[in-house]
Amino acid sequence: MLGIGKMGFEERPVPTPKDNEALVKLEYVGVCGSDIHYYESGRISDFIVEPPFVLGHEAAGTVVAVGKDVKNIKPGDRVALEPGKTCGHCEYCREGKYNLCPDVIFFATPPVDGVFQEYVAHEADLCFKLPDNVSTLEGALIEPLSIGFHAANQGGAHAGQTAVVFGSGCIGLVSMMALKAEGVTKVIVVDVLDKRLAKAKELGATITINSAKENLIERINEITCGRGVDLVIETAGMEITTRQAIEIARKGSTIVLVGYSKTGELTLPISQVIDKELTLTSVFRYRHIYPMAIEAVAAGNVNLKGIATNFFELDDIQNAMDQSVSDKANIVKSVVKIC
Repeated sequence: MLGIGKMGFEERPVPTPKDNEALVKLEYVGVCGSDIHYYESGRISDFIVEPPFVLGHEAAGTVVAVGKDVKNIKPGDRVALEPGKTCGHCEYCREGKYNLCPDVIFFATPPVDGVFQEYVAHEADLCFKLPDNVSTLEGALIEPLSIGFHAANQGGAHAGQTAVVFGSGCIGLVSMMALKAEGVTKVIVVDVLDKRLAKAKELGATITINSAKENLIERINEITCGRGVDLVIETAGMEITTRQAIEIARKGSTIVLVGYSKTGELTLPISQVIDKELTLTSVFRYRHIYPMAIEAVAAGNVNLKGIATNFFELDDIQNAMDQSVSDKANIVKSVVKIC
């Protein structure tokens, strides 16, 4: 990234892996919403891009070399890369909540370069070997899928539940698929775009609702016989959908907040939350999820290839970013083929 709305190329030497690192020849990298936001705005909160800067953090490829201390992988292994290296020593890391580490080094989070590049040296413990029946395309999409599984886990997803997912973009779809993989009986997906709802139905949603065309509250009451739903995952990041989540949730249930609002603030009916004794929880990235996400794909429980709708070559990265910005209504997930 050479500036807001401008991509370019820079030749750099192939990195040399440290003793605990693997050198990975990258094959696929997904375009995330954060990449698009940096591309459009040059910043997210206090993270400000200083060009030249490399975007991209959803990656997979093939190991070509390893440091002398690496035991878990070897050259020739195909791997998915978990993009955040944490300190391992703070209270959050010691508690196992390493996604909350304040000193995380995360691909494509300024000033750390991302992986829209041909090679990267990465900590080997964060390189997860892919089974023979899981492609590197799917490996690159393990990163967003991990958010979906973390959301499902935060909500205590299990068989017998009826759940609603607000939003059918990439994160909404992987949340829906994670819920299905964890045995949730009925998963309802809500959006205002018919094309995205059709994709949700294709990938396994039990019921889809276009809330611009139907009265959502009445429809949920009809589906649940007035009981409300057991679990809500909100990925749209909008006040209206968060308020609706509170209204349709049954007493004692859980709402998982995943989507960021544009303003960072929401006005919510907290009295209703208290009266229903709802649990509001949230998701920041993920932790300890990659192995289970990879296994779910390998077992055929999640159709990750189904969310990849648009493909671009690395030398077409400018067009990839421009289309991802201009056609958000139709593009679920853009993926860049590196080699």
